Amino acid sequence: MSTSDHIERVSAVLEGRQPDRPPVSFWHHFDTHQRCGPAAVQAHLDHVRTYDLDFLKVMNDNGYPKPCELTSVRDLEALQPQSGDEPEFARQLELLEALSGELSGHVLMATTLFNAWATLRKLIKPKPKPGPPDLTVVQTEADRILAEFLAEDIEAVARAVRVIAESLTRFAARCVQAGADGIFLSVRDDWLDSDPDTPGSYDELVRPTDLQILDAVADARFNMLHVCGRPLNFAAFAEYPVHVINWADRAAGPSIADAIKTTTPAICGGVDNLAELPNGTAQQVAAQVRDALAQAGERPILIGPGCTFDPQVVRPENLHAMCEAARSA
Repeated sequence: MSTSDHIERVSAVLEGRQPDRPPVSFWHHFDTHQRCGPAAVQAHLDHVRTYDLDFLKVMNDNGYPKPCELTSVRDLEALQPQSGDEPEFARQLELLEALSGELSGHVLMATTLFNAWATLRKLIKPKPKPGPPDLTVVQTEADRILAEFLAEDIEAVARAVRVIAESLTRFAARCVQAGADGIFLSVRDDWLDSDPDTPGSYDELVRPTDLQILDAVADARFNMLHVCGRPLNFAAFAEYPVHVINWADRAAGPSIADAIKTTTPAICGGVDNLAELPNGTAQQVAAQVRDALAQAGERPILIGPGCTFDPQVVRPENLHAMCEAARSA
């Protein structure tokens, strides 16, 4: 089997054709010293080659330009449009160029972008260490601060979201120019719409900017949408103009069986990154792969996790079991 079969396998699913067997991949955040430069390149190459993955999600923990500490709603005025090649962005672009030189023609790669709202949350209060998501809708300090900002001056927050989205739009286009086959756009509506004081805010403030970012890479061949958390309006995300949609079908829902009824993009999922991968046996992980394929029926899908996993907890044998179950399907 030639390495180009990885691309053919994924392409078949995107076109609604049955591949020789289901494509499989998974991803996790690398160590701090592996976020950029040669160490990041090697970490990604080792990851994709160790498990012979069919596609690669390029991690991106390089951040977004932060002009100052955003402690008041007035501080949001300091956010200005970026060109998309500032140092934080440039580190990711350099990573993509290097990976493209190694992997182009072998596997498709989608590079991670966090949408405008997720980016604003991180600018307000960064997460100490990136890792698997918390699916419980508990208001964090960043959420509390943003709720106060919204109550004080919603237009200032709306402007900040638009400015960040404008910058991410330029960055997304540069990522494809640098060698990415598309973007892996991470979105999450329960952070905003679970607050009883801000119902419908995602549609008003964020969704138009999600679509703006995707429009910038509309000609790319492998755009993925990751619906993080517990989606409140999965149907709206399922209408996004992407090639693939990925979400925590096991931990958050909807199930694959339900999603295929109304979802046009190809589906990526089937394995629980929060339960079976870290805590289950290899046999249980393999069983989830087989169950996902049974739910999909005649609909070809990509096998993947619901989100990132903790590499310090997940045993390699569980990851190998996930691959082998897909390859033997």
